Amino acid sequence: MTLDELYDEFDYLEDWGDRCDFLIDLGFELPALPDAARTEANRVHGCQSNVWLIAQVTEADPPVMEISADSDAMIVRGLIAVLLMAFSGNCVEDVLKVDAQAVFTRLGLTRHLSVARKNGLAGMVNRIRLLAARHADAGA
Repeated sequence: MTLDELYDEFDYLEDWGDRCDFLIDLGFELPALPDAARTEANRVHGCQSNVWLIAQVTEADPPVMEISADSDAMIVRGLIAVLLMAFSGNCVEDVLKVDAQAVFTRLGLTRHLSVARKNGLAGMVNRIRLLAARHADAGA
């Protein structure tokens, strides 16, 4: 699913409860993160629940960032799915340009998520940007 398709789905589902259920369903579709990746080094700090996030950068020209993540909370798995739509599969430079706040606002997440969930979401975005920036710096 693309972000545009997600926007269309959220526009169709006007009720926040239905949107939340849809997010949870998206989370069920996430591929499993290997147990070996569930380490403290890969844990996203600032999240209310446990979240592990890893990224690999391809050898393509330009290099593309592939992100994998998982959580022990159903709604957070759905939020991860949104982040993967926004960031994963993009070249590193584009990852650094994604306006995550605009995505969250467009989906209504900024209105409906608790402060703790918003902080966790920001922590995940910061981790993705940090990993992309490290790769960009290493390639420079």
